[in-house]
Amino acid sequence: MADDEQPEQQERKDRQDAEQAAALDRMTDNVPEKTLDENKVRAAMEALAASQKADKEAQRQRERELAAVKVAPADVDLLAAEAEVDKKQAERRLRECGGSLVEALKSYL
Repeated sequence: MADDEQPEQQERKDRQDAEQAAALDRMTDNVPEKTLDENKVRAAMEALAASQKADKEAQRQRERELAAVKVAPADVDLLAAEAEVDKKQAERRLRECGGSLVEALKSYL
């Protein structure tokens, strides 16, 4: 009879050990590490670089368009005085509004 109890106790101990190991794995969030695919990372970085390059080019194009807009110095002075901004900001706003003093003044309201 002692021989019959020995395997049962061992089996019970093995089950308890397995349950404890499973509980420990759940507590420690034992998650296998995932490796990054080098090609995916490279493609993502290239896409990001292309996007940044396109954004910079669009910004340069916008600056060229704004530089082509003619603004009168008197309009710049008037807008700067009325909106209480410096002349550089007033000139920029006038250029963004197509040189229209009325539109520039409305944009500050």
